[in-house]
Amino acid sequence: MYHNLVTKDSAVVCNEVQSAYLAMFPSGNLTFIPQIFGWAIDCFTGRHAGYQAIDAKYHDLEHTLQGALCMSRILRERHLAQDQPVLDQKTFELGMVAILLHDTGYLKKIGDNTGTGAKYTVIHVKRSAEFANELLQSKGFTRSEISAVQNMILCTGLNAAIDKIPFQTVAERIAGFALGAADLLGQMAADDYVEKLPVLYSEFAEAASQDSVKPNSVSMFSSAEDLMQKTPAFWEKYVKPKLDKDFASLQRFLDNTGPNGSNYYLNKIESNIEQLKRRLSEREARSSVSV
Repeated sequence: MYHNLVTKDSAVVCNEVQSAYLAMFPSGNLTFIPQIFGWAIDCFTGRHAGYQAIDAKYHDLEHTLQGALCMSRILRERHLAQDQPVLDQKTFELGMVAILLHDTGYLKKIGDNTGTGAKYTVIHVKRSAEFANELLQSKGFTRSEISAVQNMILCTGLNAAIDKIPFQTVAERIAGFALGAADLLGQMAADDYVEKLPVLYSEFAEAASQDSVKPNSVSMFSSAEDLMQKTPAFWEKYVKPKLDKDFASLQRFLDNTGPNGSNYYLNKIESNIEQLKRRLSEREARSSVSV
């Protein structure tokens, strides 16, 4: 059974990912996972040359750590289930690089002093892929390895055409699906997901205010309250079908990790959605009384 980890603590998450990695590949590179976590931490804390520390309040370092933790768990459980094809060590490593870099598109360059990184919401996936190319070239990754990381990052686009992503191998595609699933599951299962929805709205509002942004998903909410009202439907009508259709139901490998053989992440999300519904109902009741 999974237990709550302090996902604000990068060392805790790094250790958990390292455990998953070594469970799959006992002879794996002991320094690789700590090294790539170090790269991600440098990027988000302003220690990467030419870039500021992250100032987006929802898509922050913790959001990335939540996704990385969930992805490592999906891939470990899939490995233990002996699902085919078996992912090799390199694909796992590239997958973890990809999820650690998947939201670097929210980072602002030095001298970019207008607004927060949330203004890049609409184009952050493209910017993340470009950032990954820049960083990984400097680290000596091959063109094929960089392309694999970029393809996996593309899976996180809300409206991504998954069937159009030029995956180089079946294993790479599976890792990309795991990344896309973990990005959604990790954040929605967070203990403070409901509390952070107004913060997510503020990012959408900033993105929608950009002159270059055309009407799309970031401009569909009129207020934080409106976003919260629409979140249960987002889970039922968008996320769950996307997990099953686009990401091959990889969340199923997280089954049997909770009490009575339940799915820890799905249970946490359902609990968050019920908590949100209760809060909305209570607000509506108070509003009716005051009127």
